[in-house]
Amino acid sequence: MTAPAQTGPAAGAAPSSASVIAAEAPVLAHNYHPLPVVVARAEDVWVEDVEGRRYLDMLAGYSALNFGHRHPALTAAAHRQLDALTLTSRAFHHDRLASFAAGLARLTGLDMVLPMNTGAEAVESGIKLARKWAYEVKGVPADQATIVVAADNFHGRTTTIVSFSTDPVARDGFGPFTPGFRVVPYNDLAALEAAIDETTAAVLIEPIQGEAGVMIPDDGYLTGVREITRRHGCLFVADEIQSGLGRTGRTLAVDHEDVVPDVLLLGKALGGGIVPVSAVVARRDVMEVLRPGEHGSTFGGNPLAAAVGSAVVDLLATGEYQRRAAELGVVLREGLSALTGRGVVAFRSRGLWAGIDVDPALGTGRHISELLMAEGILVKDTHGSTIRLAPPLTITREDLESALGSLAKVLG
Repeated sequence: MTAPAQTGPAAGAAPSSASVIAAEAPVLAHNYHPLPVVVARAEDVWVEDVEGRRYLDMLAGYSALNFGHRHPALTAAAHRQLDALTLTSRAFHHDRLASFAAGLARLTGLDMVLPMNTGAEAVESGIKLARKWAYEVKGVPADQATIVVAADNFHGRTTTIVSFSTDPVARDGFGPFTPGFRVVPYNDLAALEAAIDETTAAVLIEPIQGEAGVMIPDDGYLTGVREITRRHGCLFVADEIQSGLGRTGRTLAVDHEDVVPDVLLLGKALGGGIVPVSAVVARRDVMEVLRPGEHGSTFGGNPLAAAVGSAVVDLLATGEYQRRAAELGVVLREGLSALTGRGVVAFRSRGLWAGIDVDPALGTGRHISELLMAEGILVKDTHGSTIRLAPPLTITREDLESALGSLAKVLG
């Protein structure tokens, strides 16, 4: 048998970053444009590339790594479960799912859990749930349900979700699009209320828009969304896949206004950076419109995911990580305030999450990210000259201040 052609480094040779990146190009879809760093190892807030260079991770997998890389409680939970049971499918019960669902419902103040895998699956599931509820409970005529969403949203990249995206990069070339969505400006209660009618099943929004640049609405906006949806008899669906689970200094971003949505979408940090875990959490009367066979996932709520998810819930139940995000969020905000007018045009932050608009004269967000990478700091750009910071909630004050110092240096 002829051996396959070798595309990577020579057998036995330590790979270089350049060789790994070059090996990806002919075999990997070009749907990402990563920074040219090849991570091989990680612990807590630090990652190491194949050459042994260390970097401070100030992105945390878009909040999937809220508890840092390889948190000992989470890896221990995964190891224990790997030695017992990893998958049954939902054709059978298993011994980890009920405790995971009960803990997550208790943490969020809601009643029932629909376990899924990815964030996009949670959003898709939330859309299906809202439509089913509209037909069975609200009495919307068949196939007429609408959902109101906000401009500049980011809820995922499936065909239904990009149907209501306003980002041409995410949307163009992927039609025809799924109907049934009405787009209104974010942070505009009057426009939102005007878009609601008797066919409206739900309002679906991010309490803070992450991909748009950590856009934080005015105080009272979330309370207004809650009041409007209640008055018009439709559901408030909050997508907290990035903003939830401690990131903003509270368990959920809606907690800053003491708002309880009807349906909550979670993901990313729920899997502890180990396995993809997402969930729809809802009021009992909403979730109970789903019946056997109407929705499902082979891997959703699998034993490994439930074990890790339960460990995540246990970490958050202590309140430690929410407190850390709130306290260090003050340090982050003060550091960025000091840079405003010195390369930073504006910023928005809540807890350990910030969107930073850099003076375009200094370069694009990608350019600033590359300069920070050279300083040993990993961040991610978004639109134009905006970068995002979202370090693990385990970061120390010293490391956070060091990262801010590096940002000051590259903005020079």
